Amino acid sequence: MRSVWWLACMVTVAAGQETVPTPRVTFSYGGQIRQRFEYFDHAVWGREAEQDRYLLQRYMLHGEMRVGSRLRVFGELKSGIEVGRKQGPRPADEDRLDVHQAFVDGTLWKAGKESLTMRAGRQELSFGSGRLVSFREGPNVRQSFDGARLLLEKSGWTVDAFATRPAETGRGIFDDSPDHTRFFWGLYATHAPRWLPKGNIDLYYLGLDRKRARFDAGTGRERRHSAGMRLWGRTEAWDYNYEAVYQGGRFAGGAIRAWTLASETGYRVKDAPLRPRFGLRADIASGDRNLADGTLGTFNALFPKGAYFSEADLLGPYNLMDLHPSVELRLTRTVKVTPDADFFWRQSTRDGIYSIPGGLLQSGRNARARYIGCHTSAQVEWQWNRRTSLTALYLHFFPGEFLRQAPPDRHVNFFALWISYKF
Repeated sequence: MRSVWWLACMVTVAAGQETVPTPRVTFSYGGQIRQRFEYFDHAVWGREAEQDRYLLQRYMLHGEMRVGSRLRVFGELKSGIEVGRKQGPRPADEDRLDVHQAFVDGTLWKAGKESLTMRAGRQELSFGSGRLVSFREGPNVRQSFDGARLLLEKSGWTVDAFATRPAETGRGIFDDSPDHTRFFWGLYATHAPRWLPKGNIDLYYLGLDRKRARFDAGTGRERRHSAGMRLWGRTEAWDYNYEAVYQGGRFAGGAIRAWTLASETGYRVKDAPLRPRFGLRADIASGDRNLADGTLGTFNALFPKGAYFSEADLLGPYNLMDLHPSVELRLTRTVKVTPDADFFWRQSTRDGIYSIPGGLLQSGRNARARYIGCHTSAQVEWQWNRRTSLTALYLHFFPGEFLRQAPPDRHVNFFALWISYKF
């Protein structure tokens, strides 16, 4: 980001009177260009075109104005373009030109490092590691929200209270609008307690009202309340990220009783060749055990990050258990390679499987197998310089018994290559 400083002057009211300082005004700008090529062989296990290759283009440009230390105005344009996909762009593939962010920050109170700020307008939301709320970096078009926030920093706590509606992506020019079928609100707090050395704790409540929700159990209005806790931190060798969420509420006249446990643990051997980091993720998200009892047990991941389990985005964290070992190897200071494998099972053999946004991919009503399948992949990242990176990934998915009982069940090959430039 480059900054331009101007208007640093003093105004003299009259001879003999005090000099009144004019607030300093600063401007800055930046952006991103990302070009991403994807190849699928039997996408969604064969439900889509047998072979498909296409280009996803992302262009983003933002500007910021600060007036003194208490006022900030931020705006960002986005353009997402899809070229060559046989079945046309997916919902998050294309948005020709629109406002991604446009908000005003006003600092209501400030004392040293403590402050209270109000933000209003269109903005990104991202909390924790993005398991439940994220700006959706993986897909071509990122997610934003329309609404207001209060951001408090006090006594070592960071607290974020918000009330928003998701911005619905339109494919044309300046046609995004608030989604009036969904309302999203909550409170998210982060603290570094003394009893957790080099660690942090997140405590949060998230509320979601959807007028039209669909699960394997049926369709109807969903009012869901999520209460969660996350412990995370890093030492010289270890890093950890553990999260637990319970969900209650109402769905189509019945109750909601859902939950998830997620974990990620890593260990880096700094003195060994290639400085390997060994990682293990283990996640479980509840499914509905009885589709006819009037109580919905399917966990809802709300607005999760893209590329949740992989860049191929085959499965979402709903009615799912997975075990995901990986190893990161530093070939050079700027190049790293990460081979991994991920194994998937249904948490409930009565419920179906879902996509990242929560769409029902395949009903579980006529299949009793638990094992969905597994993927193996390898990703190579090259940080060419501080502004430019190049990434390549290959993934192969091996279908399991559930997909054989509830086809299609074809093997999936996926390849992606993308270059990103930030300024």
